[in-house]
Amino acid sequence: MLRKMLEKDRKRQKRKTHIRKTLVGTKARPRLSVNRSNKALYMQVIDDEQGHTLVSASTLEKDMRNLKPNLGGAAQLGEIMGKRLMEKNITTVVFDRNGYLYHGLVKAMADGARKAGVQF
Repeated sequence: MLRKMLEKDRKRQKRKTHIRKTLVGTKARPRLSVNRSNKALYMQVIDDEQGHTLVSASTLEKDMRNLKPNLGGAAQLGEIMGKRLMEKNITTVVFDRNGYLYHGLVKAMADGARKAGVQF
């Protein structure tokens, strides 16, 4: 069981490295990175040129603890992230799925951000 989990994570890390060779976030178009675990969901907008996180959102934040790491919570987190991006006047981003398949929670977070007006 443990070997299977380690192999799955190794494959995801390999996909992540392959994807990150081409994805670069700039000040004009930062990178929207998503991460998921069994307990929480995370989203970050990163300017890779400066090495700074511009905006972040997570289900671990105090006012978002009621969001669960399921499809509904992922969509709401995406919308919240989209609103925060609009407040900072960031309208276009590069979507970094972080090696995860664009399906389920990752897709729900992306759709939520798109619903709030972010383009990618």
